Amino acid sequence: EVQLVESGGGSVQPGGSLRLSCVATGLNFDRYSVAWFRQLPGKDREAVACLSSGASGTFYSDSVKDRFTLSSDSAKNVVWLEMNRLITADTGVYYCAGSLARPYGGSWSWISLYDYWGQGTQVTVSS
Repeated sequence: EVQLVESGGGSVQPGGSLRLSCVATGLNFDRYSVAWFRQLPGKDREAVACLSSGASGTFYSDSVKDRFTLSSDSAKNVVWLEMNRLITADTGVYYCAGSLARPYGGSWSWISLYDYWGQGTQVTVSS
């Protein structure tokens, strides 16, 4: 059984940083791509970043590139999302998702690509 568990959310002031963790069981990063999505208040879920299977590539949305960074430890089956220079528009629930597909082009951002989802962790950026 595949399970994804997120942690690390919280409240931070604008300009601050947070590091989210996604611990995966039942899958390994050689075969699965792992992505972060977020759902901002009143909006649809959107893709933030993706680590392609076998660490073959990383993808970031335009709104977070140069501020957010993915990293992973395949031995521990954990993916981190380091979030820097946070802004109020980053406030929302952040989800970890897993897929057997190796995305190409813009497909990494398709919600339908992902079969497994965590329960989400809340990130609040406010002064």
